Amino acid sequence: MANGLEKDVEPAILQSPFVAKPLAPPALAHPAALSDFHPLPARTRGQHVYLGLRRGLEWLGALVLLLMISPVMLVAALAVKLTSRGPAFYSQMRVGQNGRPFTILKLRTMIHQCESLTGPRWCMPGDPRITRLGYFLRLTHIDELPQLINVLLGHMSLIGPRPERPEFVRQLERAIPGYRWRLAFLPGITGLAQVQLPPDTEVAGVRGKLAYDLYYIRRVGPLLDLRVLGATLTRLFGLSFRWSARLLGLPSRSRIEEVTIRPLHEVEGERRRLRAAA
Repeated sequence: MANGLEKDVEPAILQSPFVAKPLAPPALAHPAALSDFHPLPARTRGQHVYLGLRRGLEWLGALVLLLMISPVMLVAALAVKLTSRGPAFYSQMRVGQNGRPFTILKLRTMIHQCESLTGPRWCMPGDPRITRLGYFLRLTHIDELPQLINVLLGHMSLIGPRPERPEFVRQLERAIPGYRWRLAFLPGITGLAQVQLPPDTEVAGVRGKLAYDLYYIRRVGPLLDLRVLGATLTRLFGLSFRWSARLLGLPSRSRIEEVTIRPLHEVEGERRRLRAAA
């Protein structure tokens, strides 16, 4: 039965508009290559102090949350194990701060070894690889709960840019100017881009999220973090992206692009000019 399902799934997966080469994953960006992080300005003293305090608070918060929701996570893991073949949990390599790889932890929401025939693929709307239980776990974000362990280990933050898979990072760096700048910050379970934009299904979506990630990195602070956490809760209760942003006073898309995209184009244009002159 499993083999038949995999055969049915493969043609649909191959229609994905962004497909990584499964047999030759690109090398990770070396941390030394990320030193020219323009147009991200140097953090203010207040931001340095806040981020130091935040790290301690979110570690404690992640520990408390993990203890509180562990029964829910264990019940969900048991349900995954009983309703589909394969392990309840799965691990996957992601690219973290400064290009350092780490292993992310999640509850499995897709059929076991769903990429064994096709290689790495982005998840698409209505993706046939997702199990029935997996749809519910993704809708409620219960599948993300094990990532609190990544926060405790220092791989992730509660709030930050979403970590991408190494198979995609090098291709996205070539396709989107300034993509590597988002690696200046510790990746997060939730973030400004995640609560305002839908999941990535194509390069254009990643390009849009980059603006939000860079805005967050530039403007990180307690007020913005509280708004992102509030928007995360409203999204869990089914409020739309649009109304979550209005309710919490999140920055508009035009404001975000004014702060991030324009300087980004200016920096990239200057780099191209310097390369041509050399």
